[in-house]
Amino acid sequence: MNHITAFYQKVILAHPLSVLIILAILGGFMGFAVPSTKLDASADSLTLEHDESIDYFRENITRYGTGDFLVITFTPEKDIFSDESLAILGQLKNELLQLETVASVNSILDLPLLDSPRISLSELSKAPRTLLSPSTDRALARKEFVNSPIYRNMVLSDDGLTTALLVNLKLDKKYYELVGERDALRLKKQQQGLTEDEEQLLQSVSQEFLDYRTAMQERSAQEIKNIRNIMAKYKNHASMFLGGVSMITADMIEFIRSDLLVFGSGVLLFIVLMLAIIFRQLRWIVLPLLSCCLSAVLMLGYLAWIDWRLTVISSNFVALLLIITLSMTIHLVVRYRELVAEMPGASQQELVWQMVSFMVLPCLYTILTTMVAFVSLVVSDIRPVIDFGWMMTMGLTVAFITVFLVIPCALLLMSPSRADNSVDVTRRLTLSLAVFAEKRGNTVLLVSVMLALLSVWGISRLKVENRFIDYFDESTEIYQGMQLIDQKLGGTTPLDIILDVKGGGDATRATSVNGSDPFSIEPANRDTAFSNDSFDDQEFADDEFADGFTDNGFDDAPFAAAESNSQLDTYWFTQAGLDDISALHQYIDSLSVTGKVSSLAMTYDVAKEMSNGRLNDFELKFLYKMLPEDIRKVLIYPYLSVEDNQTRISVRVRESDPSLRRGELIESIRHFAENEMGYAPGQIHFTNMIVLYNNMLNSLFRSQILTLGAVFVGIMLMFFVLFRSFYLSVIAIIPNILAAALVMGLMGIFNIALDMMTITIAAIVIGIGVDHSIHYIHRFKREFAVDQNYLAAMHRS
Repeated sequence: MNHITAFYQKVILAHPLSVLIILAILGGFMGFAVPSTKLDASADSLTLEHDESIDYFRENITRYGTGDFLVITFTPEKDIFSDESLAILGQLKNELLQLETVASVNSILDLPLLDSPRISLSELSKAPRTLLSPSTDRALARKEFVNSPIYRNMVLSDDGLTTALLVNLKLDKKYYELVGERDALRLKKQQQGLTEDEEQLLQSVSQEFLDYRTAMQERSAQEIKNIRNIMAKYKNHASMFLGGVSMITADMIEFIRSDLLVFGSGVLLFIVLMLAIIFRQLRWIVLPLLSCCLSAVLMLGYLAWIDWRLTVISSNFVALLLIITLSMTIHLVVRYRELVAEMPGASQQELVWQMVSFMVLPCLYTILTTMVAFVSLVVSDIRPVIDFGWMMTMGLTVAFITVFLVIPCALLLMSPSRADNSVDVTRRLTLSLAVFAEKRGNTVLLVSVMLALLSVWGISRLKVENRFIDYFDESTEIYQGMQLIDQKLGGTTPLDIILDVKGGGDATRATSVNGSDPFSIEPANRDTAFSNDSFDDQEFADDEFADGFTDNGFDDAPFAAAESNSQLDTYWFTQAGLDDISALHQYIDSLSVTGKVSSLAMTYDVAKEMSNGRLNDFELKFLYKMLPEDIRKVLIYPYLSVEDNQTRISVRVRESDPSLRRGELIESIRHFAENEMGYAPGQIHFTNMIVLYNNMLNSLFRSQILTLGAVFVGIMLMFFVLFRSFYLSVIAIIPNILAAALVMGLMGIFNIALDMMTITIAAIVIGIGVDHSIHYIHRFKREFAVDQNYLAAMHRS
């Protein structure tokens, strides 16, 4: 410690101008990189970093084959089935098809119709009828889109006023090759470990993927602008909203940029106003402001140089860093002003040294204990939250060093400042609190106990549930589009239920006439079977919009090799299997928070209507044989994996429903399947974004609640080292526990969910509370040593 003190005096304080020049050069160097700070709005912010459900999710993407897409809602001024409206819809579709990244566009114009008028089973093998076919009855088509088990709650709202266009995006093969190679290496590292060469390869691939994803996001953002420009041409004819992953990602990045600018500017303005009100001297505005800005620039520049990207969560670290830096500078300035009043004849060097020597220890312990609070976020297993914890930990270190370099060195270049205590706002405020504590001590303790009890009750009501839509303002296109799709087009957030055959026995396999399996070629080979991260970022992922109303991407699919007379022999395409699927399908459809439910039951229901009764197993095989390949792509392949002996039920959940409880929804479906239908626990599986997001929320609760105790124990141990007193350590920790508990209790009382944004609140409260506790008790001990008078020491502290 003596060596550090000697170095600080002989090197730092002895050469203040040189130190400031070096800091200015360093700040300029780091500031040069600030504009290149990259932002990330990927789906890693919605999922756990080590979640087995992600692997299962990706496995099912390759198994059933889905692709990236955008959704455009279309509400024309005139009747949607009028020639004029359909012409506008067709023009919009054709313009979208001209875009480089668009593979196909599907709408009510090209969906196969079976009931407009009704066709017989024998007619299924013919080319499907569409809305623009000469023989189509548009009145019947309207009813079919609204009432058909296949299209209901999917492409046309119940009121018949709004439809949707599905914009299928081209597959970026290089992106999926990179992410596949990266994930394979990550998995091997987690399970087996990597050699030195493999570690280098993982770093190289990860960086290449990161760079490629950045370029891809830029291209995607430009394509979103192009689509919006096309939509703008038709705003006089129809009301339209754009939805989908690419749009959310592009808009989220803009939101992060806006947050950095708005919150950073707001905090700087707050700093200037507060310093002006408290100190009313230019130097006490400029020096703290300079320290705050320098610490922020150094951190942002460092993040830019090492390509550490900001997310919607970690973007807030700039505002917090400014506030914590400001807190330290105010402590130093207040102490300096006190020393000026106490030592009127002292030199500037003596005043600065006394200020530093008195404040360095409490500030150091404040930073260390605050780090403990933010390091607690690292155990959350959610990458943006982990990054936020590490960024704040590093930022606190930078802030501490910056403050104890800038403030002392700058003061050494100035003459002593005479404080005007007649306008000392902070002294008046603290004295009034001291007087209240002296006269109303019992009241303070009673109110504290009541607040503690209130906090316990509030925490018991704390929930780990939040609607994704609530992250956005009601004026944003994301909010309005999601709400419209939720309310009129069958929901947004996807949930998949995968069923194994009851009893775990082998069901009969699909065989063709010649004994070959028409499903035997791995679905992952389909052009549209986007592997791995195809839906890592998706909010609208994996619903029936993506299930295939398109001829794009299937031309070379392995299914195309299946002969039209191939037969299907599997449990899931028998009466017993389809009855099971229908029972679960109907239960899920009856839940208030679910929208569109898609499964093989849709085909079964339509077939029963067309045949005017139930179908036996032979008739079901005949039905499959009669279905043209285009209809199989829509009605069969997305919901059946013969090779894995599984069927899939796709559900879109209404994200805007205030009664949505993801965990309860999953458990209610599981309970029905196991207790009402007889499925064993291992025979029903849940996947997709509902599951991944729910796992993330539960992890937040565990990491926040379970680590708070360890955090407080760690902080109390540091208090004991600093104060050398168990009683003072207990006294210091109690206000911090009460503050954190009260904030979380109020969140529970006012139904503010604990989610990926609000998880940081406890760490912030603890960090700020610890700051005040350390400085107050450190000062109290110094003052108590003067006259051993508790009341007098309290008033002077």
